[in-house]
Amino acid sequence: MTDAPRLPLSGHTVVEFTHTVMGPAAGLFLADLGAEVIRVEPLAGDRTRRLKGSGLGYFGFYNRNKKSIAVDLKRAEARPVINALLKRADALIENFGSGTMEKLGYGAETIMAENPRLVYCSLKGFLQGPYEHRAGLDEVVQMMSGLAYMTGPPGRPLRAGASVIDVMGGLFGAYGILAALIERQRTGKGQFVRSALFETAVLLMGQHLVQHALGGQPLQPMSVRTSAWAIYDIFHTHDNLPVFLGVVSDAQWLRFCEKFGLEELGGDRSLETNNARIAARQRILPTVEKRLQSLSRKAACELAEQADIPYAPVQHPEDLLHDLHLLQTGHLAAGRVDDAAVSVPAQPLQMGARRFGLRRDPASAGSDTRDVLLECGVDSKTLDELAAQGVLGGL
Repeated sequence: MTDAPRLPLSGHTVVEFTHTVMGPAAGLFLADLGAEVIRVEPLAGDRTRRLKGSGLGYFGFYNRNKKSIAVDLKRAEARPVINALLKRADALIENFGSGTMEKLGYGAETIMAENPRLVYCSLKGFLQGPYEHRAGLDEVVQMMSGLAYMTGPPGRPLRAGASVIDVMGGLFGAYGILAALIERQRTGKGQFVRSALFETAVLLMGQHLVQHALGGQPLQPMSVRTSAWAIYDIFHTHDNLPVFLGVVSDAQWLRFCEKFGLEELGGDRSLETNNARIAARQRILPTVEKRLQSLSRKAACELAEQADIPYAPVQHPEDLLHDLHLLQTGHLAAGRVDDAAVSVPAQPLQMGARRFGLRRDPASAGSDTRDVLLECGVDSKTLDELAAQGVLGGL
């Protein structure tokens, strides 16, 4: 059961019992790196395939480079073929509701007794503790952790504009699997790995918890925070387009003032240090805003480039489809989801000259059932019989 022979995780097989984002994201990270990731879906396919609205892109993005088998896990007749699959697996990923895998007969204790080398990764809302049986969602834990409070304006908590906790929780699951596989090289044994949404969101609050301890003041949302730098803001240019500028060192301040024609600020000795500029923000910002309003956004970006300071035009996600850097580096790959052409980003990772992205479009539900199970030693006659009984799909 091999895939992508020259990629870092070639020769490793991962079986996914997952849905929505967190579990599929964990599998995505491993699949991109060359693991053979096999999704176990219901006969009708994962319900995520049929989501609309903001969920429309979930399945198409998080399930590339994977295989799909369709199995009715509630049928006892499915157990032998799933056992054959898991006996040869290196890792299992599941993010079903608490107790679901146990009810199906595929809980960690049962499966790891049959395959002691297996790394069993369970992705949940919460790690073990008082909350461990509660249902968790990305947006729920953003509210619980303070992330939504820090993101929105005062009095209006706001979730982040992407499934950041689902994706990071999946990333920590993949990270745990890799650590367990390395440890298995020493011990010969797999282990149970768990990652959770709430604790992932709390990790992101670490810098704010330390800020509170050192500053001794109630934390303010990022929209009204006291910035660590005097220029770290969105400005509107003459063509009424937003651009972000960041000036985060004394040397950058001098270059910024020189290139943007703000000599009166650059020559003011009372503004030589960062802390002095923070104290003088209310004096500095009107002058900077007036200068930016005299420029087009294109001109402002060109000056920022010349000054070698951090800058960004404020864009919509679809603007990325025309981004020069992404196009020239091939970071966006052309693929297909159902009947639609899509462009999808690779992993933000480079190992030597290698980058890791799309090799295979998302599989249709059950399209690999026969090939995968034949490789596991299930004979063709048995597969046909199970298909006729409504246990397997896609044959």
